[in-house]
Amino acid sequence: MITRSGAVAATCSLTIGLLALLFAAVESPARAQSAALALCDRVAADPTDPDRPADVKGTDTIAAGDIATAIKFCKVAAGASRRAMYELGRAYAANRQLPEAAGAYRKAADKGSTSAMVELGVLLANGAGVTQDEAQARALFQHAAQAGNPRGATNLAALPGNGGTPSDPVEARALLEQAVATNSAEAEFELGVMLANGTGGPKDDAGARAMFAKAAAQNHAAALEWLGAFEEAGRGGPTDKAAAKADYERAVALGDDNAKAGLERLKCPLVLSTKKGEVWTHLCF
Repeated sequence: MITRSGAVAATCSLTIGLLALLFAAVESPARAQSAALALCDRVAADPTDPDRPADVKGTDTIAAGDIATAIKFCKVAAGASRRAMYELGRAYAANRQLPEAAGAYRKAADKGSTSAMVELGVLLANGAGVTQDEAQARALFQHAAQAGNPRGATNLAALPGNGGTPSDPVEARALLEQAVATNSAEAEFELGVMLANGTGGPKDDAGARAMFAKAAAQNHAAALEWLGAFEEAGRGGPTDKAAAKADYERAVALGDDNAKAGLERLKCPLVLSTKKGEVWTHLCF
């Protein structure tokens, strides 16, 4: 009797399954769009997009090798999904097709995608791929922020003045305070930064540390790095070098390179300087 190895059998089963999916997709346009959306999400979903399903991980940057796949499948799925239309814009932007990216973002924004509003606003603010229009960018950031997208609020605060209407960090801080009610790690982190720097209101180290802790609990890498720095310096609460080390290590594992400097400071806390104040060497323990 001829038998297949487990690996060969598994490969055959996978091939049969894919063929069945393809045949089903041919027979059903709805299934084809669903399959395309799954592939679009896999390579182009934005981890900060409020429209992203909980079971979709997302990627900060679309890998170069995935750009063509993203454009192909997001384009198929975009007709029935504003999320896919936004992700198509991301794919075009990754391919440096900025006018096409702006067009896709605009279509997704018109359907209510707050992430698309933010990205289109960035292009308009910088005049990238479109005619520069800071007033329209401001309106998009404001709309996104009011809908609970924290990036809308932070971009609104960063937008320079235009036509006598300056950016309003007080408004941005207030919008972020509303956004944290949605348990958004990004909103918690961004509000923490504003509290730490005294932007848009009084400086509040204890409040900032609390915001960083909330975002860190959701594995927000930058929040972990900031929390570690606060714990290391005893800012906004007690000094806790052990907790700082643990948070820096988690941040590094999540890809935050800034946290590496924190770990080095903990290992080499004493600095010997020259008379001119230049760092001569670090003493490590």
